[in-house]
Amino acid sequence: MTESYLTQYIAPLVLAFIMFGMGLSLTRNDFQQLWRAPLPIVVGLFGQMMLLPALAYALAIVFDLAPNLAIGIMILAACPGGTSSNIISQLARANLALSVSLTAISSLICVLTTPLIIQFAIMQFGQQEEQSFSLLTTTLGLIFITLIPVIIGIIIRHYFAEKALRCEPFFRHLASAFLLLMIVAIVIQERDTLTSSFAAVFSSALTLNLLAIMTGIGLGLLFKFTPRDSITLGIEVGVQNSAMAILIAITFLQRADYAVAPGVYGVTMYIGALLLVLLAKKYR
Repeated sequence: MTESYLTQYIAPLVLAFIMFGMGLSLTRNDFQQLWRAPLPIVVGLFGQMMLLPALAYALAIVFDLAPNLAIGIMILAACPGGTSSNIISQLARANLALSVSLTAISSLICVLTTPLIIQFAIMQFGQQEEQSFSLLTTTLGLIFITLIPVIIGIIIRHYFAEKALRCEPFFRHLASAFLLLMIVAIVIQERDTLTSSFAAVFSSALTLNLLAIMTGIGLGLLFKFTPRDSITLGIEVGVQNSAMAILIAITFLQRADYAVAPGVYGVTMYIGALLLVLLAKKYR
């Protein structure tokens, strides 16, 4: 998988289309939410950008993960939730406006934060021969694959709202299909790694998911937000963009073994999401 036509050209192109679809779901109002009600968004961003990577780092040490799994789970923590978190917020009847606003703003910020977190992870857990990570290349790659498509999508949504709304579900379904296909490909190629380390990677991925959700909810309770907003923060901090993490691992870093942890998390995160949906019913 590491140097195939699929990973070098098709996968980045598909992710760009997914991010374009996310842009179609965003409006200027989603960004203006920051000025109208800034505290929940600032707190949510703090949970996503600071606390989540710290949690992933701590779990990598506690579970004594192999370097490839430790780096993989840090890459995952560096990729804030995409459209999946918005869908789960909708199912949970959480604060969808807050969820979408956090997705919009974090998608812009992560172009800068994600490469820094990955660089830190490789320096902490990588072997000497793995120090060839390029901060500039990864940042530029994320700009072209994520930031620019999102901005184009937002512009099209602004000027052609009806067409954008009709097209957006297609890209949402494309995101789900792409993630599923990438997980299957990782399982096939990295089956030896999964066989030998499944217990560790599954336990660490599930623990990260549940702790991240509790961290988001805890932040909401700490700042005395409504239960609805607290559950939204739980979703936004606990649900990550596994597709982006997988793409970074196999395309930018050319290491399919780094994609194992994000791939497993792409499945386990729905366990915590289901619990959140059930919890949200108690506050309707």
